[in-house]
Amino acid sequence: MNSSFRPTILTVLSDLPLSDAASADLVQSGYDVKPIQAIAEVLPAVGERPDLVVLEECLGKASGLELCKQLRLAGVAIPLVLVMEHDSVEDRVACLEAGADDYFVKPYRSDPFLNFVRLYLQPSSATPGETLKFDSLVLDLATRKAMRSDRVINLTMKEYDLLKFLMEHPREVLTREQILENVWGYDFLGESNVIEVYIRYLRLKIEGEGEKRLIYTIRGVGYALRDA
Repeated sequence: MNSSFRPTILTVLSDLPLSDAASADLVQSGYDVKPIQAIAEVLPAVGERPDLVVLEECLGKASGLELCKQLRLAGVAIPLVLVMEHDSVEDRVACLEAGADDYFVKPYRSDPFLNFVRLYLQPSSATPGETLKFDSLVLDLATRKAMRSDRVINLTMKEYDLLKFLMEHPREVLTREQILENVWGYDFLGESNVIEVYIRYLRLKIEGEGEKRLIYTIRGVGYALRDA
Protein backbone atom coordinates (compact mmCIF):
# COMPACT_ATOMS: atom_id res chain seq x y z
CA MET A 1 0.00 0.00 0.00
CA ASN A 2 1.23 3.51 -0.79
CA SER A 3 2.68 4.85 2.46
CA SER A 4 1.58 8.38 1.58
CA PHE A 5 -2.06 7.35 1.82
CA ARG A 6 -3.32 5.40 4.82
CA PRO A 7 -7.08 4.84 4.76
CA THR A 8 -8.80 5.06 8.13
CA ILE A 9 -11.12 2.28 9.20
CA LEU A 10 -13.52 2.69 12.11
CA THR A 11 -14.41 -0.62 13.77
CA VAL A 12 -17.44 -0.94 16.06
CA LEU A 13 -17.09 -4.49 17.37
CA SER A 14 -18.27 -5.61 20.80
CA ASP A 15 -16.60 -9.02 20.37
CA LEU A 16 -13.20 -8.09 21.85
CA PRO A 17 -11.21 -11.03 20.39
CA LEU A 18 -12.70 -10.18 16.99
CA SER A 19 -11.92 -6.48 17.46
CA ASP A 20 -8.33 -7.23 18.47
CA ALA A 21 -7.77 -9.65 15.58
CA ALA A 22 -9.29 -7.35 12.98
CA SER A 23 -7.36 -4.32 14.28
CA ALA A 24 -4.05 -6.20 14.28
CA ASP A 25 -4.57 -7.44 10.73
CA LEU A 26 -5.63 -4.02 9.46
CA VAL A 27 -2.70 -2.20 11.08
CA GLN A 28 -0.26 -4.78 9.71
CA SER A 29 -1.78 -4.19 6.25
CA GLY A 30 -1.11 -0.46 6.48
CA TYR A 31 -4.44 0.95 7.59
CA ASP A 32 -5.15 3.41 10.37
CA VAL A 33 -7.67 1.77 12.70
CA LYS A 34 -9.98 3.40 15.25
CA PRO A 35 -11.64 0.70 17.39
CA ILE A 36 -14.76 1.80 19.29
CA GLN A 37 -16.94 -0.12 21.71
CA ALA A 38 -19.09 2.72 23.13
CA ILE A 39 -22.11 3.43 20.91
CA ALA A 40 -22.18 7.08 22.01
CA GLU A 41 -18.74 7.60 20.47
CA VAL A 42 -19.67 6.34 17.02
CA LEU A 43 -21.34 9.40 15.51
CA PRO A 44 -18.57 11.83 16.59
CA ALA A 45 -15.97 9.38 15.23
CA VAL A 46 -17.84 9.07 11.93
CA GLY A 47 -17.81 12.88 11.77
CA GLU A 48 -14.04 12.64 11.33
CA ARG A 49 -14.78 10.94 8.01
CA PRO A 50 -13.12 7.53 8.11
CA ASP A 51 -12.92 5.71 4.79
CA LEU A 52 -14.84 2.64 5.95
CA VAL A 53 -16.91 1.63 8.98
CA VAL A 54 -17.13 -2.01 10.11
CA LEU A 55 -20.07 -2.68 12.45
CA GLU A 56 -20.99 -5.83 14.32
CA GLU A 57 -24.58 -7.05 14.04
CA CYS A 58 -24.93 -7.37 17.83
CA LEU A 59 -23.30 -4.65 19.93
CA GLY A 60 -24.04 -5.88 23.42
CA LYS A 61 -27.57 -4.72 24.15
CA ALA A 62 -27.56 -2.48 21.07
CA SER A 63 -28.19 -3.44 17.45
CA GLY A 64 -25.63 -2.83 14.75
CA LEU A 65 -28.48 -2.84 12.24
CA GLU A 66 -30.24 -0.01 14.09
CA LEU A 67 -26.98 1.90 14.40
CA CYS A 68 -26.47 1.52 10.67
CA LYS A 69 -29.96 2.94 10.04
CA GLN A 70 -29.27 5.87 12.37
CA LEU A 71 -26.05 6.69 10.55
CA ARG A 72 -27.80 6.70 7.20
CA LEU A 73 -30.63 8.86 8.55
CA ALA A 74 -27.96 11.27 9.82
CA GLY A 75 -26.68 11.62 6.26
CA VAL A 76 -23.57 9.46 6.62
CA ALA A 77 -22.49 8.33 3.15
CA ILE A 78 -19.35 6.44 4.18
CA PRO A 79 -19.34 2.74 3.20
CA LEU A 80 -20.80 0.64 6.04
CA VAL A 81 -20.05 -3.07 6.34
CA LEU A 82 -21.86 -5.28 8.84
CA VAL A 83 -20.31 -8.34 10.48
CA MET A 84 -23.10 -10.90 10.67
CA GLU A 85 -23.59 -14.13 12.60
CA HIS A 86 -25.52 -15.88 9.81
CA ASP A 87 -25.86 -15.78 6.03
CA SER A 88 -29.55 -16.22 5.31
CA VAL A 89 -31.79 -14.37 2.88
CA GLU A 90 -33.43 -12.67 5.86
CA ASP A 91 -30.03 -11.46 7.08
CA ARG A 92 -29.19 -10.05 3.66
CA VAL A 93 -32.50 -8.23 3.44
CA ALA A 94 -31.98 -6.82 6.94
CA CYS A 95 -28.55 -5.50 5.90
CA LEU A 96 -29.93 -3.78 2.83
CA GLU A 97 -32.88 -2.31 4.71
CA ALA A 98 -30.46 -0.94 7.31
CA GLY A 99 -28.52 0.84 4.58
CA ALA A 100 -25.38 -1.30 4.77
CA ASP A 101 -23.22 -1.57 1.70
CA ASP A 102 -22.38 -5.18 2.36
CA TYR A 103 -21.80 -7.77 5.06
CA PHE A 104 -19.08 -10.17 6.20
CA VAL A 105 -20.07 -13.43 7.88
CA LYS A 106 -18.40 -14.90 10.97
CA PRO A 107 -16.20 -16.72 11.81
CA TYR A 108 -13.45 -14.18 11.26
CA ARG A 109 -10.85 -15.14 8.67
CA SER A 110 -7.94 -12.80 8.06
CA ASP A 111 -7.35 -13.16 4.33
CA PRO A 112 -11.00 -12.98 3.17
CA PHE A 113 -11.60 -10.03 5.52
CA LEU A 114 -8.59 -8.10 4.24
CA ASN A 115 -9.53 -8.84 0.62
CA PHE A 116 -13.01 -7.60 1.43
CA VAL A 117 -11.63 -4.34 2.87
CA ARG A 118 -9.31 -3.79 -0.11
CA LEU A 119 -12.24 -4.23 -2.46
CA TYR A 120 -14.22 -1.51 -0.71
CA LEU A 121 -11.32 0.93 -0.43
CA GLN A 122 -10.32 0.61 -4.05
CA PRO A 123 -10.67 4.14 -5.49
CA SER A 124 -12.65 4.77 -8.63
CA SER A 125 -10.43 4.96 -11.70
CA ALA A 126 -13.06 6.88 -13.66
CA THR A 127 -12.49 10.45 -14.77
CA PRO A 128 -15.05 13.14 -13.82
CA GLY A 129 -17.98 13.06 -16.20
CA GLU A 130 -17.39 9.47 -17.35
CA THR A 131 -20.73 7.70 -17.60
CA LEU A 132 -22.52 4.59 -18.80
CA LYS A 133 -25.90 5.09 -20.47
CA PHE A 134 -28.75 2.72 -21.22
CA ASP A 135 -32.18 3.93 -22.29
CA SER A 136 -33.10 6.67 -19.75
CA LEU A 137 -30.63 5.39 -17.15
CA VAL A 138 -27.26 7.09 -16.63
CA LEU A 139 -24.54 5.84 -14.28
CA ASP A 140 -21.85 8.30 -13.23
CA LEU A 141 -18.67 6.26 -12.78
CA ALA A 142 -16.86 8.93 -10.78
CA THR A 143 -19.57 9.68 -8.21
CA ARG A 144 -21.07 6.16 -8.32
CA LYS A 145 -24.58 7.60 -8.58
CA ALA A 146 -27.30 6.81 -11.08
CA MET A 147 -29.86 9.11 -12.67
CA ARG A 148 -33.12 8.32 -14.40
CA SER A 149 -35.68 10.84 -15.63
CA ASP A 150 -33.92 13.69 -13.75
CA ARG A 151 -34.07 11.61 -10.57
CA VAL A 152 -30.79 11.07 -8.72
CA ILE A 153 -30.44 7.56 -7.32
CA ASN A 154 -28.03 6.88 -4.46
CA LEU A 155 -26.54 3.40 -4.56
CA THR A 156 -24.64 1.30 -2.08
CA MET A 157 -21.26 0.20 -3.38
CA LYS A 158 -22.46 -3.31 -4.12
CA GLU A 159 -25.57 -2.01 -5.92
CA TYR A 160 -23.28 0.24 -7.94
CA ASP A 161 -20.99 -2.66 -8.86
CA LEU A 162 -23.97 -4.79 -9.89
CA LEU A 163 -25.58 -2.06 -11.99
CA LYS A 164 -22.24 -1.19 -13.60
CA PHE A 165 -21.70 -4.81 -14.63
CA LEU A 166 -25.19 -4.99 -16.15
CA MET A 167 -24.70 -1.70 -18.01
CA GLU A 168 -21.32 -2.81 -19.33
CA HIS A 169 -23.10 -5.76 -20.98
CA PRO A 170 -26.41 -4.33 -22.25
CA ARG A 171 -28.91 -6.82 -23.66
CA GLU A 172 -26.61 -9.75 -22.80
CA VAL A 173 -27.93 -12.58 -20.67
CA LEU A 174 -25.57 -12.75 -17.69
CA THR A 175 -25.52 -15.94 -15.67
CA ARG A 176 -25.52 -15.96 -11.87
CA GLU A 177 -22.02 -17.42 -12.00
CA GLN A 178 -20.77 -14.52 -14.16
CA ILE A 179 -22.34 -11.98 -11.81
CA LEU A 180 -20.89 -13.62 -8.69
CA GLU A 181 -17.43 -13.77 -10.24
CA ASN A 182 -17.41 -10.18 -11.47
CA VAL A 183 -19.40 -8.35 -8.78
CA TRP A 184 -18.53 -10.43 -5.71
CA GLY A 185 -14.87 -10.65 -6.60
CA TYR A 186 -13.59 -11.80 -3.22
CA ASP A 187 -13.81 -15.38 -1.92
CA PHE A 188 -17.58 -15.48 -1.80
CA LEU A 189 -18.81 -18.04 0.72
CA GLY A 190 -22.55 -17.47 0.51
CA GLU A 191 -25.19 -18.81 -1.83
CA SER A 192 -25.94 -17.51 -5.31
CA ASN A 193 -29.39 -16.27 -4.25
CA VAL A 194 -27.65 -13.26 -2.74
CA ILE A 195 -27.99 -11.86 -6.28
CA GLU A 196 -31.79 -12.02 -6.13
CA VAL A 197 -31.77 -9.91 -2.98
CA TYR A 198 -29.64 -7.20 -4.54
CA ILE A 199 -31.53 -7.27 -7.85
CA ARG A 200 -34.76 -6.72 -5.95
CA TYR A 201 -33.46 -3.63 -4.18
CA LEU A 202 -31.77 -2.31 -7.31
CA ARG A 203 -35.07 -2.58 -9.18
CA LEU A 204 -36.88 -0.69 -6.41
CA LYS A 205 -34.40 2.14 -6.84
CA ILE A 206 -34.11 2.42 -10.61
CA GLU A 207 -37.58 1.32 -11.68
CA GLY A 208 -39.88 3.83 -10.03
CA GLU A 209 -43.65 3.89 -10.30
CA GLY A 210 -44.71 4.04 -13.94
CA GLU A 211 -41.15 3.65 -15.26
CA LYS A 212 -40.29 0.99 -17.79
CA ARG A 213 -38.65 -2.19 -16.51
CA LEU A 214 -34.98 -2.43 -17.42
CA ILE A 215 -33.67 -5.44 -15.46
CA TYR A 216 -35.18 -8.70 -16.67
CA THR A 217 -34.99 -12.11 -15.02
CA ILE A 218 -34.04 -14.90 -17.41
CA ARG A 219 -35.55 -17.85 -15.60
CA GLY A 220 -33.06 -20.55 -14.69
CA VAL A 221 -30.14 -18.59 -16.13
CA GLY A 222 -29.61 -15.10 -14.79
CA TYR A 223 -30.42 -11.49 -15.70
CA ALA A 224 -30.30 -9.07 -18.58
CA LEU A 225 -30.55 -5.30 -19.02
CA ARG A 226 -33.07 -4.69 -21.78
CA ASP A 227 -35.09 -1.77 -23.10
CA ALA A 228 -38.04 -3.85 -24.30
